[in-house]
Amino acid sequence: MRSTFAGLNTMVRGIFSNQLSLDTVGHNITNASTDGYSRQSVNLAATKAQSVASLYGDVLVGTGVDSTSIERARNVYADKQYWSETSTQQYYKTTQTNYDKVEAIFDDSDSTGVLNAMEEFYKAWQDLSSNASTASSRVAVIEKGNVFADKLKTVSQQMQDQINAQYDDMRLTVGKVNDATEQIVQLNKSIMSLEATGGSANDLRDQRDLLVDELSKYMNVNVYEDSKGMYSVVSNGITMVGGVNRLTLEMSDAIENPDYGINDYTINIKESGITFIPQNGTLKAQQDTIAEDKAYIDKVADMAGFMLTTFNNMHQQGAGINGTDADIGSYTTKADGTRVKADGTDYTGPAYGMNFYGDDNTVYEWDAGNHCVKTTVFTAGTTKRSIDAVTSASDTPTVNITGTVDTAASASLKGINIIKAMTVNTQISATGGQDLVAARTLSVNQVTSSTGALESTYSVAPNGTKDGTNAVNLAALFNMSGSEAQKYNTAKITVTNAGTTTTVSTSARSTDADSLNAYYNAVMSKLGSDSQSVDNKADAQDDLITQITNWRSSTSGVDWNEELTNMIKFQQGYSACSRCLTTMDEMLDKLVNSTGMVGR
Repeated sequence: MRSTFAGLNTMVRGIFSNQLSLDTVGHNITNASTDGYSRQSVNLAATKAQSVASLYGDVLVGTGVDSTSIERARNVYADKQYWSETSTQQYYKTTQTNYDKVEAIFDDSDSTGVLNAMEEFYKAWQDLSSNASTASSRVAVIEKGNVFADKLKTVSQQMQDQINAQYDDMRLTVGKVNDATEQIVQLNKSIMSLEATGGSANDLRDQRDLLVDELSKYMNVNVYEDSKGMYSVVSNGITMVGGVNRLTLEMSDAIENPDYGINDYTINIKESGITFIPQNGTLKAQQDTIAEDKAYIDKVADMAGFMLTTFNNMHQQGAGINGTDADIGSYTTKADGTRVKADGTDYTGPAYGMNFYGDDNTVYEWDAGNHCVKTTVFTAGTTKRSIDAVTSASDTPTVNITGTVDTAASASLKGINIIKAMTVNTQISATGGQDLVAARTLSVNQVTSSTGALESTYSVAPNGTKDGTNAVNLAALFNMSGSEAQKYNTAKITVTNAGTTTTVSTSARSTDADSLNAYYNAVMSKLGSDSQSVDNKADAQDDLITQITNWRSSTSGVDWNEELTNMIKFQQGYSACSRCLTTMDEMLDKLVNSTGMVGR
């Protein structure tokens, strides 16, 4: 038969269960604004019934309620979706930020951008074509040329700074990843210890999931839980966290990159020394944007390469207004800069065959196969310029540049080194050097005898001092495609080295078939298009994350209305159990103290 006090035990269990449920409701309410917190609830179950004899056999009488567990509301599928999409979201956000900075560097909305500097340089040549002998126009060409070169250097320097900043950010991100994995390992240990007796360490699990949320911003992650409740976090096939063990990321030692004038770094796994390559998230975006920024340095280098090769080749075909036109002919530039003829006497004719940009003893050639500028440096004092002989009025004057090659000084320039080489020729930028600017063209003239009669021979001579035809050609290069410009590009440059003579190609262009202006506009159009595309993807990803967050919150979020309803329910249950307990106590008191003594 049942115990005399069985009813009291039933009510006590009810009181304890309702009190535990109320405590859990209070825990939910106080943590409603806690990041990563998951709503908790008490699982209640009826206790084992007691068998009691009856008229027709035993019956099972309930003995009350007890709590089996306190569990958190969590949707594992929503979590996995969130971790996956967060990596993509952070990839787009990091890329978006980089594009914003690059657009600021190439900002052409005011008068300080590359486009404005290029246009001003172009206008200076146009003005020189009409005022070829005016000193102010020549000086303007040199000054605008310096401004254009400086602007390209400034832009490339800012891109270098941006790359270095990205590496600094990457170093900070690696530190955050290591902090997160270390904390996950510690939580794995604590959860395994606390759950060994069968409980569920809900609050610690929330903290661990919040750390995985944070980790998913930096890299792609897959999470697996073992039978002991510990997480294994895998990224790109590498187990970053495995129970109580983890791997540590670190930045490699500096790797000098002379083509871009920076130090590169890789992300390595400290324990094994292998390179870690993230597939998504902030780390992947930082690596990709660094490569993107290098590509923009290459684009600027292409423009500088155009000026060192195609533009210089055209400038070499013109003549300055210095010297005596009648004395034009072959000359060698000595180491001190003076010009002499083959017989050793001073050369008094006008300068021709000179670079506008770069060193005057260097021939610059665009190597399309290796995407670089090949430099052939002549030993100082051996650079010789000559003009091919002509036999008819239809011949085109061609300029030859020869010399003894300084093999040790010759090189292939890439990236930032092309941009650094783009400086106005020191002879042109020197005092009085404006007279060396080759605004005039060379023309073929029939020789006139002393009596004024035309002879059967022809000679090359520069056009009059006011001629600006070559300035017209140079200005046209800014907006002339390769096929259109090729007919003007007739410079013949030969390089002699150890008795072997080779002809330098003047047809290859760093901008391919595009004009300089079209090339820059195409680069900027692509920058704007790519930036807009990333903006759109980032916005779409934000919308997706919002949906997934709402999905998670619908399961694990704390609903105030629901909690207050539960609070009232459990409070009423607590009160009801208490009243019932009081009633049973009164009945037992009556039974014990007021019955059993018949006839008293």
